[in-house]
Amino acid sequence: MERKALSIVIGVVTHSTHGKLFREAASTLRGVDLEWVSYDHEENVREKVAEFLANTRLDGFLAGPVPYTESRELLPPGLPVGVVRPSALDLTLALYRAQQRGWGRTPVSIDTFPAEAVDAVLDALELNRDEIASLPYAPTQTVEEIVDFHRTAYRRFGDRGYVISVRAAVREQLAGDAFGIMSGMPVPATIRTELHELALRIESDRASAQRFAAGVFLVSRTADEERARVGLMNLLLNTPEFAGAWIEDRGRRGVVVFAHKALFERVTRNWVAVPALAEAGTALGAQVAAGFGVGVSARNCVLLAERAAARAEQEDEPCAYLIEDSGVIIGPMGPKSTADREALSFSYREHGDHVERLAKSVGLSAATVSRLAALDHELEGRAISPGELADRLGITDQSGRRLIRTLDAGGLVSDEGTAQHHPKGRPTRLYRLRIAQALKGTPWSSTAARS
Repeated sequence: MERKALSIVIGVVTHSTHGKLFREAASTLRGVDLEWVSYDHEENVREKVAEFLANTRLDGFLAGPVPYTESRELLPPGLPVGVVRPSALDLTLALYRAQQRGWGRTPVSIDTFPAEAVDAVLDALELNRDEIASLPYAPTQTVEEIVDFHRTAYRRFGDRGYVISVRAAVREQLAGDAFGIMSGMPVPATIRTELHELALRIESDRASAQRFAAGVFLVSRTADEERARVGLMNLLLNTPEFAGAWIEDRGRRGVVVFAHKALFERVTRNWVAVPALAEAGTALGAQVAAGFGVGVSARNCVLLAERAAARAEQEDEPCAYLIEDSGVIIGPMGPKSTADREALSFSYREHGDHVERLAKSVGLSAATVSRLAALDHELEGRAISPGELADRLGITDQSGRRLIRTLDAGGLVSDEGTAQHHPKGRPTRLYRLRIAQALKGTPWSSTAARS
């Protein structure tokens, strides 16, 4: 069947034994085309994904923690990613399935589930913590280490113990052991939720990319502003990246460019750098400042772009800023991407390759990492709950908890214990952000972030 031009294409990576589960979860999704990558052994994931990416156009990428860890360095920057992680519901159902087999709920050893999910189930079911051994997922874990963990737990628990494992390779290695093994794979509802959220995020990004935007380029620090302005106009008209834009001479020393936000994102490498500034400086012998504005109308966009350009003119070097009507300020953006350039304090996004690498490593967008970096700076080391994180970022509580799990898996938060906000309520787990600490490391790695 011929694919519609505007359909969403999501690549899904699964273990061969989990394909049926993922297809069942995706059966309710409409308006999305799924491309499948199946693997039998974890060591083959990277090769299969590399071949897949070379031959497939994608709008999004969905995988479990293991295949994502193996392939994240291959993913194009800015590609929306969803990581299917087992939830408290999945663990609860696994415990009940074990009970149906006559194993009891405990003692049990569990791998890959987030510590937050395990704690929630222990509290809800009032289980004995001394009879549960839990090994949360970490990118550096090997199958052998997880197998050893389960065998050690079994020796401690005796013949009453059993295993709940999310990892197919772990279950295969333990198949010959004497204890029971229960799959902890996410149920279709968990996978379906992540898949729907990813599709909605892609649709939102598409809508955002079609918003109207304006760019204002100002010539400064030259004796012949008129000549430089005309030269700037001609340079932009002959720049291939601006072929789809409307360019006007604003008089005095300014040129205004009208286009969709997506065009400016391409020109600025997703708001990281503006190569046109360097080209203008070389061709005109003058310093050029730029400002970009994204708003609800052409007038609003131009006003925001003029404010951003005025801010860029205050810098000693050629640069650009972006101001959106939502209050987001991004900058300064130089002629080239530099790892040591620091973004504006409390802007929603840092700039530089270090942020892109960090965002790619943990499966988040650069915008999200930069907003978290700004929040980290504002908190000044104070611990935060998943609910407060959600409030600060304007997302749902569930999304806040999912974000905490993602940050925890990437070593970007540290567990700081719990706080009792209400006498009769359940204690709230607290976390300390480590975004700024991770961004200081060069190169960044999850191992370094946890040290």
